[in-house]
Amino acid sequence: MTESRKLAAILAADVAGYSRLAGADEERILARLRALRSDLIDPTFAVHNGRVVKRTGDGALVEFRSVVDAVRCAIEIQAAMIERNAGVPPDRRIEFRIGVHLGDVVEESDGDLMGEGVNIAARMEGIARPGAICISEQAYWQVKGRLDIVATDLGPTQLKNIAEPVRVYALAVGVPAPVKPAIEPQPPGQKARPRRALLAAAIVALAGIAGGAWHYFVANRPALVASDAPARPAARLSIVALPFANLSGDPAQDYLADALTDELTTSLARIPDSFVIARNTAFTFKGKPIDAKAIGKDLGVRYVLEGSVQPGGNQVRVNAQLIDAESGAHVWAEQFDTPRADLLQTQDAIVMHLARAVEIQLTEAEAARLKRMPAANPDAEDLALQCTAAVRKSGASGKETEAGFKLCEQALALDPNNHSALLILSLEFSLPVLSNRSADPDADLKRADELVSRALALYPDSPYGHVFKAVIFTAQSRLDDAIAEYQRALALEPAAAEAYDGLGVTYARIGDYEKSLEVLDKAIRLSPHDPLLYDWYANKAGAYFGLKDYDQAIEWDRRAIATNPNKQSEHTILIAALALTGREAEAREALQRYLALFPDGARTIAALKARKAQLINPDPHYLELWDRTIEGLRKAGLPEE
Repeated sequence: MTESRKLAAILAADVAGYSRLAGADEERILARLRALRSDLIDPTFAVHNGRVVKRTGDGALVEFRSVVDAVRCAIEIQAAMIERNAGVPPDRRIEFRIGVHLGDVVEESDGDLMGEGVNIAARMEGIARPGAICISEQAYWQVKGRLDIVATDLGPTQLKNIAEPVRVYALAVGVPAPVKPAIEPQPPGQKARPRRALLAAAIVALAGIAGGAWHYFVANRPALVASDAPARPAARLSIVALPFANLSGDPAQDYLADALTDELTTSLARIPDSFVIARNTAFTFKGKPIDAKAIGKDLGVRYVLEGSVQPGGNQVRVNAQLIDAESGAHVWAEQFDTPRADLLQTQDAIVMHLARAVEIQLTEAEAARLKRMPAANPDAEDLALQCTAAVRKSGASGKETEAGFKLCEQALALDPNNHSALLILSLEFSLPVLSNRSADPDADLKRADELVSRALALYPDSPYGHVFKAVIFTAQSRLDDAIAEYQRALALEPAAAEAYDGLGVTYARIGDYEKSLEVLDKAIRLSPHDPLLYDWYANKAGAYFGLKDYDQAIEWDRRAIATNPNKQSEHTILIAALALTGREAEAREALQRYLALFPDGARTIAALKARKAQLINPDPHYLELWDRTIEGLRKAGLPEE
């Protein structure tokens, strides 16, 4: 008989005082139990995707795809029993005790489960009061904040035949949890580090290929200004893929869940006529309570996809569920068990199931497009994912970033053709150029371009390969080539909001301000809570300034400053726009704020002219924008020398 180990959510249940009830009237109690099984218990197990492993006369051992499913099932059964026992004398009531645990189990070839995970679930049930539910600490942390529950911490409890004490939580049934806001507001007044536009574009590109969490690059995320809820798009599938939860209990494994979420966002965005919220906004919900209705209304989408990843040895269990954001109903749920090396291939199966659930027909050609390039070396792929997570988390600078780049070098030593490692390692050479820290910009850009070109040769349809290429072209002032690369990236991944932003900045560089505004609006629509939203607002202000629509430039600059006051360009454009519209008193006040905030910024007209002279191959329209900015700052009172 073969066996395998895995993580599983286990529910154990039995009837409290069964021997006493059976002794009083065995035939009657058995008939009532059969009726409960057929009318309530088995259907509830089925609704929540439970698999009955074994029955124990008056009880059952059930495996679920997730702890959330197991606890929901337990709550529904206990709540239903409260109603069914109403009016029944206490000595004749059938009351269940239920225990839930998430732990390691051994699965036999016949489907039976054994091991300590099963034993702990059974002991949880044994200490539960009649009509109550006890769950282990491991299970509690999977449902805390995700279900409306009231839990009492019973503390570390010594369970029979279990070596170490287990922390136990008792759940109250029929008691509503305190109301919490669906989305916790960010603390006001936090500051983000200012960056040059090109440096920001490069790191945003990293955020996309790395799993899309740009907020990891910001030391202290700024509060977001209030905005109207987005209008619902006219698309057959409008959806947000929320960050998958890491159920391993080890934060170091987060990179697996983040990478899968990123793959899903990319794949969903390729479905024809779909509208998919960009990863940067999706990741702002990471670790927060999920209220599908509130999220759907906020983002203007019909569906919410959520799930979890449970690494265990060489295997990974992925749970995914699709929620209708209008009704809150679960449309579809599925569990996938896959070798760790094939984790990212699981996104294909999830997308296929999801498409069928919402009645979207994928052609064979489109289905083939969804597939990612398989990893030639699983160890190299895992190192590349760790490298990506390290560089993203560190803010693309410092010792952690250096350590991250070394992981990419190790990945390439195992597999010289690892696509992700090639792209991320290119940043080791491009970032110093973009931040003016390179001792040899030409050599560093050449090396960065070699790495990106190798990645694209291996995987020509890599969206973020083309974004990285566009950033390099921009650094070389090859703006038409940069635009072509951004457009190709967007054709491959329509949800790449950061590519729209880079394209908008590049259009402004060549003086096509109308086009710049059009694509920046698309970025904002795709990622309305993006941590770089302040930058996009400022870019819109610059485009309006280019069009000489100063009132709109002032409006968008003020939005940018309210969101994050630490970007110099948004202040200089605001000062100039106020002065050029005759609002000189406001312009002087804005100038004083700028001088106080940026002691190292340009403090004279001569300094601004020197910066203008350093521009490489600028378009005449861009030079004219600089001239008007200088004119406005002069009117506001910035000294000549």
